[in-house]
Amino acid sequence: MSDIQVIFKKEDIQPDMMKGKVAVVFDVLFATSTITAALADGAASVIAVYDQAQAREKAKSLHEPYVLAGEDKGRTIEGFEHPLRSFLQPIVAGKHLVLSTTNGTVALNRSSQADSLYASSLLNNRAMARHLASEHKDDTIVLVCSGTSGHYTMEDFYGAGSLVSFLVEEGDFELSDAARTALLFYQGCAAPFETLRSTRIGRILVDLGMDEKEIQFIAQEGLLSTIAKYDPESGKIKGVQ
Repeated sequence: MSDIQVIFKKEDIQPDMMKGKVAVVFDVLFATSTITAALADGAASVIAVYDQAQAREKAKSLHEPYVLAGEDKGRTIEGFEHPLRSFLQPIVAGKHLVLSTTNGTVALNRSSQADSLYASSLLNNRAMARHLASEHKDDTIVLVCSGTSGHYTMEDFYGAGSLVSFLVEEGDFELSDAARTALLFYQGCAAPFETLRSTRIGRILVDLGMDEKEIQFIAQEGLLSTIAKYDPESGKIKGVQ
């Protein structure tokens, strides 16, 4: 039986403690949602980096077509593409997406010592639950909420609760107190769009000019069947075939 744990923010990740575990990272607004959608839209891979400097260095080393996208504290990095699905969908097919974000890509890098590392979101939680129940039924699964600036964020905890809800539909799992709390929180919330739009980050991004349709898209729970998994040999996130 799998043990389900939750980490509340990326600053709480102890990289060495991830060894021997399965990590599933959430940055619902928006990094892991963007990763899920990009792979569904035909991206060859996603390369998640710590910051814009590493993104530029990684792009220089690539010998295949790529798209450089990223944000810093909610604002698009100069010279990068906007890291939202509506901007990336027309240009990402067949290319590697080099992605730098304030929180999600950092959380992915800090979790990379896990035996298996995934990126999940509302878009693919249902498929992710089926995959985890099938492939990791005896492993310790750690749901990693990225948070922001050292703080917990409601949208990532909601995303973790969503995955827990689908996992318990798939079989028996031992839930930590944090995982059980995430489940109860998710069950007590409004519909996904209303919940995400009401969060602090959701309100900030809309106030900065982001179209609400971006939240409407990622709030479509179970829309995609993408399983986004990190390949430690290549350093790329790819869709599981």
